[in-house]
Amino acid sequence: MPNMNVVQVPFAHGDFELVERKIPEPHAGEVLIKIEACGVCRGDVVAKEGTFPGLSYPRVPGHEVIGTIDKLGGDTSPWKAGQRVGIGWHGGHCFHCEPCRRGEFGACDTALTTGLTTDGGYAEYMIGRAEALVRIPDGVDAAKTAPLMCAGNTAFGALRDSGARPGDFVAIHGFGGLGHLGLQYARMMGCRTAVLTRGTAKAALAYQLGADVVIDASAGDPAAELRKLGGARVVLCTAPDAKAIAGLVGGLTRRGRLIIVAFTGDVLNIPAPVLLIGERSVTGAVGGNNVEEAIRVSQLAHVEPMVETFPLERAAEAYESMVTSRVHFRAVLRMDR
Repeated sequence: MPNMNVVQVPFAHGDFELVERKIPEPHAGEVLIKIEACGVCRGDVVAKEGTFPGLSYPRVPGHEVIGTIDKLGGDTSPWKAGQRVGIGWHGGHCFHCEPCRRGEFGACDTALTTGLTTDGGYAEYMIGRAEALVRIPDGVDAAKTAPLMCAGNTAFGALRDSGARPGDFVAIHGFGGLGHLGLQYARMMGCRTAVLTRGTAKAALAYQLGADVVIDASAGDPAAELRKLGGARVVLCTAPDAKAIAGLVGGLTRRGRLIIVAFTGDVLNIPAPVLLIGERSVTGAVGGNNVEEAIRVSQLAHVEPMVETFPLERAAEAYESMVTSRVHFRAVLRMDR
C-alpha cells in the first residue's frame, strides 16, 4: 500500500507531528475517504490535551471532513466509490442499544467520535463508518462546507429547535466560528438579532452579516442591555465563558431560553429566582442528526462560513490561530491543492 501524510498528536499535550503512514484498508461497513478539506475546530483541543475519556495515542484529530470515497470495505450500500461525502463529530453507532433503537444515534452507548476514538481528518486519507457519512453536493467548495459539519450543524440545530419564531429577538453570545454562523441562521429565520461580543473590533462585520444591534459585553451589563431591548427569546452562547453565560440568563424574556453550544469546564452559577420568576430555561445543544439539512439550508439561504485555509503541513499554525481566535472565523486544512 502507498503511504499518506497525516498530522498526529503523539501524546497528551504533545506537539503536532507530520508523519507518513500506510493508507489504511477499509473493513466491512467502512469506506476509505480521500480528504479534500478538514475544518479545525475547538473540539480538537480535546485530542491535543487528552481530556477525552479513554483517549489513546498517537491520534489524528479532525472532525469536519469533506472528501470522496476512494474505496469501499465490502457492501456499504448505498455508498459508491467516487461519491462525495462528509463526516463530522459523530463517527458511528451500533444500531442495537436503547438510544439507537430510539433513533438517537449520537447517544449510542458505544458511539465513535471522529478524531478522538478514531483517527480524523488531519490527513490525506481516513477511514469512515458508512452509517456516519453524509452526502455532500457536487460543486460546493470543500473549504467552505467543512465547517458546516460541526460548527454549522451545531448552530443551525440549536436555533432550529430553540422555539424561536420569525420576529422573535435572538442574541448571539460570542462572534467567532460558531457565532458568525449562528447570526446568519438567526437572520435566515426572520429573527431580530443582537451580537454580544467583547469590544467593538468585530462590530462592523457583525452588522454586515445582519446584526440589528451589537452590544459590547465588556462595557457594562449585557443582560441589562438585552432587557432594554425587550428581552431575548433565545440567547445562543457560543463563547466558552461560564461567568459570562450565567450572567445572560437575566437578559431573557419570560419563558426565554439560553442555549449553550460552547464547551466550558467551569460551573454555571445561576440563582434559582432568575429562572423561576421568568420561567426561563438553560439547556445545551451539540448538533444532532441534522448535518445534511444544515448544508441544504445553508445553500438555499446563502449562509456561508468565513474561512482561512492552510495546507496540511501547517496544521499546527491553523490550530494555534483557532485557539487564540486570530482566525476570522474558521481555519480549514486543504488537501486538494
